[in-house]
Amino acid sequence: MARLFHVSDLHFGREDQAAMRWFAGLVHAEQPDAVVCTGDLTMRARKAEFAAAGEWLKRLGVPVTVEPGNHDLPYFNPLARLLDPYRRYRRIEALVELPLELPGVQVVPLKTTARLQLRDLSHGRVSRSGLKAALDLLAQKPAGTCAIIACHHPLIRTNFTGHGDTRRGAEALALLAEAGADAVISGHVHDAFDVAHHESGRVVRLIGAGTLSERLRSTRPSFNELRVDGGQLAVINRVMA
Repeated sequence: MARLFHVSDLHFGREDQAAMRWFAGLVHAEQPDAVVCTGDLTMRARKAEFAAAGEWLKRLGVPVTVEPGNHDLPYFNPLARLLDPYRRYRRIEALVELPLELPGVQVVPLKTTARLQLRDLSHGRVSRSGLKAALDLLAQKPAGTCAIIACHHPLIRTNFTGHGDTRRGAEALALLAEAGADAVISGHVHDAFDVAHHESGRVVRLIGAGTLSERLRSTRPSFNELRVDGGQLAVINRVMA
């Protein structure tokens, strides 16, 4: 059995210190096979926030892969956002959008952040190139493997409110399902969800993680534990007491 801890929206700069200690303690005690972070490592993409996030991730002591979130792009510098939006992510470059292959599990990154768009910049967008890269990785999926797509923004609306649609998200979900994706994990909405979605004649799990930041919505700080055994995926939402 493979075990992954799916965490999101840490928002260094507004992180919940108690929640961060709780999560790190569980990682050290239980030693999951990997940690998957689906974006918004920082609050305002400041250098100090990325430095703190990078040190914290390294101290976890297990394999980590990270997806960029909309808060991780330059907030106060429009020119930097346009020309080099992921520059400060290079502090943890080895972890960013890192595909993972574990026994029975394939984790495929899918970027959903947008440097510029004619609407709220916090809303997601799937690029043609990003989708192609994900589909190319899915084409290498070994038989019997559970394929999990990791992105920041939910590709389609489920049972959450207050966030805009992800542009080309529905199109991407249909193509990913057809290519063999079994689940899509995301963050952004700060509340956990787990929805069985029927697409292209298959069931694809749409799974959202909560937050470990002070920016709570309707639930306590939490993360998801993903267990994959024999190609079957189980999700446990673990909530800080």
